[in-house]
Amino acid sequence: MLRERLYKAALIVASALLTAGSVHAADITIGHQLVYGPWKAQLEELEASGLGGRSIEFVELTGPAEVMSALLSGSVDIALSGSPPTAAGYSQGVDLQVIYIYDNINDAEALVVDESITAPQDLAGKTIAVPFGSTTHFHLIFALEQFKISADDLELVDLSPPEMVAAWEQGEINGGFVWDPALERLKERGRVLLTSGELSNWGKATFDAMVVRREFADEHPELTCQWIKLVAAAAADYRADPSAYGPGTDNAIAIAKSVSGTAEQVGRVLALYDYPTLEEQVSATWLGGGVQSALMAAAEFLLSQGEIDRVLDSYDGAVTPKFAQLVLDGECGSYAD
Repeated sequence: MLRERLYKAALIVASALLTAGSVHAADITIGHQLVYGPWKAQLEELEASGLGGRSIEFVELTGPAEVMSALLSGSVDIALSGSPPTAAGYSQGVDLQVIYIYDNINDAEALVVDESITAPQDLAGKTIAVPFGSTTHFHLIFALEQFKISADDLELVDLSPPEMVAAWEQGEINGGFVWDPALERLKERGRVLLTSGELSNWGKATFDAMVVRREFADEHPELTCQWIKLVAAAAADYRADPSAYGPGTDNAIAIAKSVSGTAEQVGRVLALYDYPTLEEQVSATWLGGGVQSALMAAAEFLLSQGEIDRVLDSYDGAVTPKFAQLVLDGECGSYAD
């Protein structure tokens, strides 16, 4: 089951980081994925200068299971996680909390297919890649249900975004459901069949979140708050002036470098996401109730796929608006002893 895989993967993650001498070397360790975001324009500066007088380290994680494993092992303190893997981790005992909605995915994730597929019904008999347990996996299964196609009628393969690009370029798959920068690579030789925005409009929204180890948040509330303050400020800066993240800008160059993408596509990709304001963060739409309901729906999906062995009675404990509210109220001061 998933919990066994999480523990095994956790040992691998922790071992790799210990070998590199990086576990607990910094005051806070952030797990990030190859996903665009306004705050990533500051990644190199944060590595060099820290956060609020404290050292910060970034660990690149490649997929949902690795994110949960890193949180479980204590290898990272805060990480980016999609809604389904967050539901899976919490359901199986990972002591985490959603503290900030990084993005509402909208059209930033899409199913790209080759010329053999011109309509959803053509997916039958084809090989489609998706990171299992991810937001795109959740949406792919939902899409198949809408078109009354059984998942058994096609070959679904579990690939991380970099693996998916390699398989696509070698002609080993007929399509993939993924996010940028991998999505852009698939689009070079394929066409978009469906987007997460379309599927969200059909009643199944997905999102990415900042998730914290509860123990870390309890022991370091000021530092946790400072991280949310930084990410929220970057999102506000983008919303105020998207052109500052367009082609040729320093922001675009820095963000592209952080995810091995290209600066020319950064502005276009960021525009596909929605970055909720702090007021929206703490509202009933998100941390005030919507996220809890979304995690329950994701857990039910994962149970149907055999990825977890139970759905909890409530996911209220998996979410807290505390830190976003502190930032909104201006009560998140500088971290200092």
